[in-house]
Amino acid sequence: MTHSFSRRGFLAASSASLLGATLPLPGMAAPERRSLFATTRTLDIDGRAATVMGLLNASGQTGLTFDEGYAFSVRLENQLGEPTLIHWHGQIPPNVQDGVPDMPAPMLRPGETRDYDYATSPGTHWMHAHIPSHEMQLLAAPLIVRRAEEVAEDRQEVVMFLHDFSFRSPEEIFDELGIVASGGHSMGGMSGMSGMMNHGAMGHGEMDLNDIDFDAYLANDRTLSDPDVVAVEASGRIRLRIVNAAAATVFWIDTGTLAAQAVAVDGQPIVPVSGNRWGLAMAQRIDLLIDLPAGGGAWPILALREGAREQTGIILATPGAEVRKVAAKADAAAPAFDLNLAQEAKFVARDSLAPRLLNRGYMMMLSGAMTPYSWSIDGQAWPDYLPVDCASGERVEIMFHNMSMMGHPMHLHGHHYQVVGLNGRPLNGARRDTVYVPPMASVTIAFDAGESADWMLHCHHMAHLQSGMMTVLSVA
Repeated sequence: MTHSFSRRGFLAASSASLLGATLPLPGMAAPERRSLFATTRTLDIDGRAATVMGLLNASGQTGLTFDEGYAFSVRLENQLGEPTLIHWHGQIPPNVQDGVPDMPAPMLRPGETRDYDYATSPGTHWMHAHIPSHEMQLLAAPLIVRRAEEVAEDRQEVVMFLHDFSFRSPEEIFDELGIVASGGHSMGGMSGMSGMMNHGAMGHGEMDLNDIDFDAYLANDRTLSDPDVVAVEASGRIRLRIVNAAAATVFWIDTGTLAAQAVAVDGQPIVPVSGNRWGLAMAQRIDLLIDLPAGGGAWPILALREGAREQTGIILATPGAEVRKVAAKADAAAPAFDLNLAQEAKFVARDSLAPRLLNRGYMMMLSGAMTPYSWSIDGQAWPDYLPVDCASGERVEIMFHNMSMMGHPMHLHGHHYQVVGLNGRPLNGARRDTVYVPPMASVTIAFDAGESADWMLHCHHMAHLQSGMMTVLSVA
């Protein structure tokens, strides 16, 4: 069954005019309009020049940082040679500013600007094009909103922003997988059709961890042949904000000899958990507190590709410390991520949803296979979908039941939800906006429905999204 994604009767033209209006934000500090540019840039990928996309601020750096209490007041300018649009991942703007093409606002034409004004949601977040081919060309950047308590804790802030990169075009990759591109731009030109794939077949009972091999894996736009070396002080106190902005790669974060405390996931505080290795699926974030030793030194923080030897990372180094070369491949392949949901079970929200009666419950079936390359929700591939219907203010639960042999990071726009069940077992889990659902497993989330609008709900694996693995939370 096909549903229109403009069922609310929004018109693109009127939506665009609403975006340009500066809305009053009670209780927020007076905003200073910031500039953000969707543009191109050149990276050195192991000695080879690569032209990629990027989101640059007025200083020519990637990303935006706000302090809690300051409004998100940004003017986005499209300096690319093609239309694009940016989604503010982890933020809860008015639906008209959410950044999904034609849902309801149109993409920005080349040279066009658009203003965004809304109350910020604190935490480690990011911003990216909601067009798979653009995100795969690195049109993404950190979006950090520091809580007052984080500013007061007197820790050095370090951001580690992860990508996977290919010299092949996204279109070549999609063609290799057997995804048939649609002709339009709605939802970024994503198709609900799939074709045959000539490689990577998955046998019965086998789990598939990586369906795309990339040419490089980046941390802060660099590989380990020339890593980002971050200057730190001996005995320094660090808040490490890590964002997995990869298109199709799950990473293990390894702090090596440094003990760490995980204190937030997806920008939402959790009860601290100690360790030195953490898995991070696509679009997820984690905040780690690290206290450095008294003596000087250099400490690699690595991101290891799930099920493979490739790795990337940054290096924390005190002045004058010897920074040793770190290989681009580990000695052994990293394991699969969180198949039994043991990591997710460790995370407990610091601020749980208030208990209340459930208004609506859904079971959502996640399906698909490598041959033919096809991924769906409830048996539908976009532009066909079965909406999740609810009303604003209702308490809603969704059980994601993954019946495929590949994991899916499921992202809901416009809401922060809480993980309340793992494989049918109740849990007072983390608050999130993106949860990883392993093969043949189920994860249940709960939330209170927000603004009356259509909000996208989808897998954050870009090839799965391109092949139609998305639906809509339709809030009446």
